[in-house]
Amino acid sequence: MEPRFRDKVAIVTGAAGGIGAAIVERLAGEGARVVAAGRSEDTTRAVAEKIVGQYGGETLPFVCDVGDEAQVAACAEMALQRFGRLDVVVNNAGLMTFKTLAEWTAEDWLKVLRVDLLGAAFFTKQMFLHAGTAGGAIVNIASVHAERTTANAAPYSAAKAAVLSLTRTASIEGRDRKIRANAILPGAIDTPMLWENPNLKSGAETLDKRDVGQPRDIAAATAFLASDDAAFVTGASLAVDGGRLAKL
Repeated sequence: MEPRFRDKVAIVTGAAGGIGAAIVERLAGEGARVVAAGRSEDTTRAVAEKIVGQYGGETLPFVCDVGDEAQVAACAEMALQRFGRLDVVVNNAGLMTFKTLAEWTAEDWLKVLRVDLLGAAFFTKQMFLHAGTAGGAIVNIASVHAERTTANAAPYSAAKAAVLSLTRTASIEGRDRKIRANAILPGAIDTPMLWENPNLKSGAETLDKRDVGQPRDIAAATAFLASDDAAFVTGASLAVDGGRLAKL
């Protein structure tokens, strides 16, 4: 079977580890040329070098603050200059912090919204500016928090809910351009973000081990939605949570 992403070019944000690194690996393993965008130069480069060593091909690191529109535009421009096209954007970069509603400041809100919402919006814009006549695919990594949430995470939950709305709008505006947009709602995934959650550390929230997925689970769903196998799927939100959302 021919690799699903042969000759395709993808940008993946939040690529320095966890879910993002797993997505880069999956797309590269299926033939994509990938720009791995992350905040940390050292860890992003390490991810790219590991994947090139494992799969060959071209995976390029790019240091990018997704909340800075100029840096986002530079990332897309680098992909175009190096590879000549842009076929897939995966908006995975995310920030989750914890305070009560009474404690959040405007600066706190904006810090989370810049990464979790505006970053996705800025890269969505780049896809609309640069997708070719064959169109493209946007996959937004949202969260089950967009639909069911917990205390002390209001900006994150609000941003992820807004990402679902952004996804629907992109699917509507992208239809005539053959640009598909879909969202994934991960549940509890085995990453540092999960285990650093103070609600888990305090015991206020508990997890059944069956409710904890792996980054590769999100990567597999992303590869499906980004591929031609999902050619008739757009504007959808796919929960990848081991059934946890159904119980909440």
